[in-house]
Amino acid sequence: MKKNDMQFDREELQILQDFERGEFQRINEFEAEKRELETVARDAIRRDREVNIRVSFPDLRRLEMRAAREGLPFQT
Repeated sequence: MKKNDMQFDREELQILQDFERGEFQRINEFEAEKRELETVARDAIRRDREVNIRVSFPDLRRLEMRAAREGLPFQT
């Protein structure tokens, strides 16, 4: 039998210990819960959200210059 050479960090060890003590519970309707969490995660990382804020003209110019300097798209 092959020796398990996996190294765990503190958080992973805690999860493993909790699992071995039976502290995890089965989720009813797992697939539905999984789909909902995937949707929430996908929405959280979308990059094309629109934001409307009010800024003074001098601040706007500084933002435009900084975006240009860093190669970021900027739209007003």
